[in-house]
Amino acid sequence: MNEEFKMRIKRKEFMMNNRTMKKTKNIAFIASDNKNSELIEWSYFNRDLLLKHEITATGSAINILEGTLNRPVNKLISGPLGGYRMLAEMIAEGKIDALIFFTSNETQHKDFELLMESIKDNNILTAFNKTTADFIFNS
Repeated sequence: MNEEFKMRIKRKEFMMNNRTMKKTKNIAFIASDNKNSELIEWSYFNRDLLLKHEITATGSAINILEGTLNRPVNKLISGPLGGYRMLAEMIAEGKIDALIFFTSNETQHKDFELLMESIKDNNILTAFNKTTADFIFNS
């Protein structure tokens, strides 16, 4: 293969793996029961930013975010009960732009691994803590 052809292939692969961010993003939230108070605090503090986006949530995050935003969110079942798999599929379909976790120790679930693979393969912005979530919303 000549060098020019190799460069074209690399450019094409790079372009295929990049995502274009829309002004209104589709953001998913996952929260563990022991992190609900953190999500409540964080979502109230960032309410105005969250209202600009489409929100999808699993399990307990649904009620927290609907209460904070005073509007419905897209609902998925709890992560370990199938929500992780559903989110992985939505990511693969281009329906999720960012994923915010307020969790602890979810990594033992087999569908969680599938979700992580989908996040990696589709270049999804992901936050595993409040600081990273703040950065995603404020930059």
